[in-house]
Amino acid sequence: MNTPGLGKIIYTEEQIQQRIAEIAATINRDYTGQELVVICILKGSFYFVADLTRRLTMPMIVDFLSIGVTHDESGKTAIKFNKDLDVDIDGKQVLLVEDIIGTGFTLGYICQRLETSHPASLKICTLLDNPAERLLPIQIDYKCFTMPDMFVVGYGLDYRQHFRNLPYIAEYRY
Repeated sequence: MNTPGLGKIIYTEEQIQQRIAEIAATINRDYTGQELVVICILKGSFYFVADLTRRLTMPMIVDFLSIGVTHDESGKTAIKFNKDLDVDIDGKQVLLVEDIIGTGFTLGYICQRLETSHPASLKICTLLDNPAERLLPIQIDYKCFTMPDMFVVGYGLDYRQHFRNLPYIAEYRY
């Protein structure tokens, strides 16, 4: 691993796949006999959602959200939906899949927005939880790893749109 900026591997490909299999087994048990709407938050979650959904056994629909952050002249930050859902989630069992949960602000906003569509349930599944950054309490129903407080790339996570394709998660020093 001689790419500038890349540090030690935090989670190997094998560790990631093993943990996804374990989480998928729990989700399969929790949603037995039900249809599930899986919502992937782009771009970082697409590798995770692809591997996860291949292990799920219930009928499902997969849809995607894309979120953007804008800054106005005064420096205020706003979250905008670049791509909204194509499916109606009213009365549906919904699993929101995220790559990493940090402060909780973006995810809190997304959940608040999805709740206005009246899903029967809304649960959160994340690849990485970074509780050291948490500013807003978030109920995480399924998590693969509680990560160390560092910047990481790989397996969908990026630095300036690079490194998403790494099959493992590594520390990145920018």
